[in-house]
Amino acid sequence: MNDAEFARFTTAADQCDMSNAAFLAYAVDKAARDLTRTAAEIATEREVIDEIFAARRHLGRIHGLFNQVAKALNSGADTPHLNATAQAVHVAARRMDDAADALLAHRDGGGSA
Repeated sequence: MNDAEFARFTTAADQCDMSNAAFLAYAVDKAARDLTRTAAEIATEREVIDEIFAARRHLGRIHGLFNQVAKALNSGADTPHLNATAQAVHVAARRMDDAADALLAHRDGGGSA
């Protein structure tokens, strides 16, 4: 733990009117009760970036699938769920944009995107 992290930790313990040891024990117990959330909250920036790039690759594959749909449409195929699927992909792409913007804002000191 570096000096800035220790100062933040000590300030948090003081604000909760707890000793450092009690605050640490409470925080560890709270984190251990919901490991899924804890893992998400302590994910490193590198892990978050890796996940964004993985999702980007998946969106690229979806792009390729939409090219196949276009080919099928040009051949006269029926695509009854195309609009709903396209909308879902659009929403996923927008969420990716928002996640990337939020990551950049956090990285730049918490400014809004």
